[in-house]
Amino acid sequence: MNARGLLVVLVSVATAISVPAAAISQGFAGLGSTAEGFAVPRPGIQLRFPADHGPHPEFRIEWWYITANLESEEGTQYGVQWTLFRAALAPKTEGGWSDPQVWMGHAAITAKDRHLLAEKLARGGVGQAGVVAVPFSAWIDDWEMKGLPKPGADQLDKVSLHATGKGFAYTLELSASGPLVLQGDQGYSVKSAERQASYYYSQPFYKVSGSLDIDGKTVRVSGKAWLDREWSSQPLAKDQTGWEWFSLHLDSGEKVMAFRLRDGRGGYMSANWISSDGKPTPLPPGSLQITPLRTARVGDRNVPVAWRVRIPERGFDVTTSPLNDHAWMATTTPYWEGPISFNGSAGGHGYLEMTGY
Repeated sequence: MNARGLLVVLVSVATAISVPAAAISQGFAGLGSTAEGFAVPRPGIQLRFPADHGPHPEFRIEWWYITANLESEEGTQYGVQWTLFRAALAPKTEGGWSDPQVWMGHAAITAKDRHLLAEKLARGGVGQAGVVAVPFSAWIDDWEMKGLPKPGADQLDKVSLHATGKGFAYTLELSASGPLVLQGDQGYSVKSAERQASYYYSQPFYKVSGSLDIDGKTVRVSGKAWLDREWSSQPLAKDQTGWEWFSLHLDSGEKVMAFRLRDGRGGYMSANWISSDGKPTPLPPGSLQITPLRTARVGDRNVPVAWRVRIPERGFDVTTSPLNDHAWMATTTPYWEGPISFNGSAGGHGYLEMTGY
């Protein structure tokens, strides 16, 4: 939602570098632990571009997160994920091997009968991974998201995307047909009743073209993509146990961002209705209603893979269906992330992420 990725980063980092278990014992993936020494989001802060496309090392965690709904020339549906996470092990800035930043990348291709994924880990300070705001570049090893804007355009107006993994690779070009969208209150996105929050903005208007390589076969594809950018230091409450996050491209050209963070009180929900020309309308508390409709056995757990999503004040009432029930990210810390379609009061495609199952 993108509090998404939080689980993945902190637990994976802890595992990879042997952070004591106590450091990840509070809240979901330790994200309810205190942010002592780190900066925390405040309301009323104006986001600045292109600077905020780059890293914020004074905050504990952030990510650059792209999901794409794609179709081949023959009409076959695919989903693609590309994610770069940054986590700070300490609230300090040093260079070289003393740099406290840890980086992680996730990449995946999802088809109706396949889900291929890869994961990378890197330490900061040695050039193996990082992000530069201008000219924009985000990378980990040979995976890269690179800005290709026209002069005077936003650095993320046009980007190339590349990743490889066992049995797959992709090279895509993304061009924005609408503006950046600030989530929450002008980019200040509240995540709990205790007012934990993050800074959060999106680019949900990407048009995509490029190619996928699956088991040595090249497939030309086109479609739509959604970028989420988020950073924080203590974004969740101690009793929040996971989330469902939806990014929806409506056939009308409108977009919907919606999430539920599960807790012992029924969950904290948030939604943003985005017009076809990019105007966001954050919806008031209680606007979003989500209900699981079908559960699948995914590995050794039951996962709700089909949902009813309602926003009554907008007359929005849809049923979502996954392209592949088994879009399971079997990474250091596993989660479900995959392309979905939906129909009802509106039709379209999007992505769903679920953690804590």
